[in-house]
Amino acid sequence: MVYLVGAGPGDPDLLTLKGRRALERASVVLYDNLAPEQVLDYAPPNALRIYVGKKRSTHAYSQEQICALLIEHARAGKTVVRLKGGDPYLFGRGGEEAEALFEAGIPFEVIPGVTSAAGIAGYSGVPLTHRAHASAVSIVTGHDPEAMDWNRFANSDTLVILMGLTSFDAIARKLVACGRPPDTPAIAVRWGTRPDQETLQGTLATLPRLIEEHGMKPPSTIIVGEVARLHAKLNWFERLPLFGKRIVVTRPRAQASGMSQMLRELGAQPIEFPVIQIGPAEDYGPLDRAIRKLEDYDWLVFTSANGVRAFFERVDLSARDLRGLRARLAAIGPATREVLERAHLKVDEVGDEYVAESLAASIGKHSIAGASVLLVRAAAARAFLPEWLRERGAKVEVVEAYRTSAAPNLEERARELESHPPDWITFTSSSTVDAFFSAVDAGKLGASRLASIGPVTSATLGKNGLAAAVEASEHTVEGMLRAILAEYNR
Repeated sequence: MVYLVGAGPGDPDLLTLKGRRALERASVVLYDNLAPEQVLDYAPPNALRIYVGKKRSTHAYSQEQICALLIEHARAGKTVVRLKGGDPYLFGRGGEEAEALFEAGIPFEVIPGVTSAAGIAGYSGVPLTHRAHASAVSIVTGHDPEAMDWNRFANSDTLVILMGLTSFDAIARKLVACGRPPDTPAIAVRWGTRPDQETLQGTLATLPRLIEEHGMKPPSTIIVGEVARLHAKLNWFERLPLFGKRIVVTRPRAQASGMSQMLRELGAQPIEFPVIQIGPAEDYGPLDRAIRKLEDYDWLVFTSANGVRAFFERVDLSARDLRGLRARLAAIGPATREVLERAHLKVDEVGDEYVAESLAASIGKHSIAGASVLLVRAAAARAFLPEWLRERGAKVEVVEAYRTSAAPNLEERARELESHPPDWITFTSSSTVDAFFSAVDAGKLGASRLASIGPVTSATLGKNGLAAAVEASEHTVEGMLRAILAEYNR
């Protein structure tokens, strides 16, 4: 089975639910240059990913080769997704591929996508139709302007020109020659719907010169008509508070998606740069033995959400369940508490700040002399909390639930980051700071600013000779983003 899927014009959130479901069951994905790379993450980890993109002067595969690949993998019994930017049937050659599949006797399904014409118009504040300005829309390709009969389209209320940036000077002259007034509003949009969206607003007479002066490059879409005048009023996307800001997310890949989503909703371009990876404990024996005697503990203390998840995984693999748990529960911060609450467990104490000292102060409200405490945490962690508990007479058992290590290929990815420094780099723990600057030369980051989730992380930046431009007052990812926003509002 082959699915011809439209991935939308650039914003990964514009992929349809049906398109996502197709990707989730794909064995093979053939994807284009303009398909958002992030949506490939919906495909299973073991799915074969084949880049078949075409640029103006470079084709990874010819159209005939792409059709042959679709047929070959489908005949091998694979579920194949052909992922295209925009919509498969609007200048996407989806019709040609569907015909080839039909001729080969291969079953297929077309899953439409948000077209680049509609998506880019919406994100640039240009309604393609408007009761006061336009009741008809024409969408044309400018790839070969000499082959087009511009008399058919010149006077359409709204004219959308795809793949016409490099030849727009000639196209504009032809439209004027066909009777379109030179002062007709026109807008050119590059990388529409993405955080690096770029727009130029002018008229048929002035836009060609603006394109040349600003050095605008493909891929770009041009919209001609009175509706283009509304860009100045309705351009909501480029007014988002973090629009265009490149912000590095250093969290482990499994935890980065939520933060990246928040950044995209604020208009930023998240750069996922995981510097540590979460791995299994070296020896699960101590944790497993603790789980077998859950009823013996008075307190169960978690210092990270990763520790909670690892604990639950080992409980699931054991012969026990949480019915044996009688202990009070303590969590270092709101993110850790949230994971516990998702399991319908009530948390007794949470630190006011995302540091061990704050958690200790919360637990210290109770008499813990003689109490049996199970502390679940990473292999490498600060000694403060267990020592503090023991000093107050608690019997503390520390168990390793997971361990962190440096992510692979850090040096190679670091060179890319140094060559194009971001606006912000975010740090959610001391380990992310140490791992990041073990690979990245701070002197090559230009004017990049650093954001810290809390005082312990800020202190680790200080040990590296660096300072956080902002520190979250609420020690969560949301708190750190609020601190960045406050810096711009200030």
